Amino acid sequence: MQPGEVTSLQYLIPSNLSPYATHFPMAQNNLPTMQLNEFSNPLYNFQGPSQVHDFNRQPCLSSNSTSDEADEQQQSLINERKQRRMISNRESARRSRMRKQKHLDELWSQVLWLRNENHQLIDKLNQVSDCHDKVVQENVQLKEQTSELRRMLTELQGKQRAAWTGFLIRDGEISGGGWYWL
Repeated sequence: MQPGEVTSLQYLIPSNLSPYATHFPMAQNNLPTMQLNEFSNPLYNFQGPSQVHDFNRQPCLSSNSTSDEADEQQQSLINERKQRRMISNRESARRSRMRKQKHLDELWSQVLWLRNENHQLIDKLNQVSDCHDKVVQENVQLKEQTSELRRMLTELQGKQRAAWTGFLIRDGEISGGGWYWL
């Protein structure tokens, strides 16, 4: 056989014509079935003369080059899709990094604000604590002063009572009256 020659063309018809026959039972099919075999198909064992099918090499090369061009075009499309997907993925990753960075910046800003707020609250707490300590000391002093004043008052009342008692007794003796204040 020479390159570019076709010696014979055999054509076989499958016994099951419908590709859906396995999915649909024959009971549902109301069409008459046809049996094709070698007698009903005139091209079943067709063999053409070898000189008639002599092809020029250029069309074969052209056919191959067309198929190569189609393969290259297909590969080019695949590469272009890969490139677009890669660029899209990079852009998506960049946006994701930007969102994460923005979130991180917001969190850091919140940390700084909370630290500042914490320092201010600690300062206020220290001031209130100092004021509390001063008030406690002042209360202790006031209680001591109150206690001292009560003691002095009690002492003065005792002296005054004694003075009045003595005065009334003497006054009663002098006047001869019978009034005694104790």
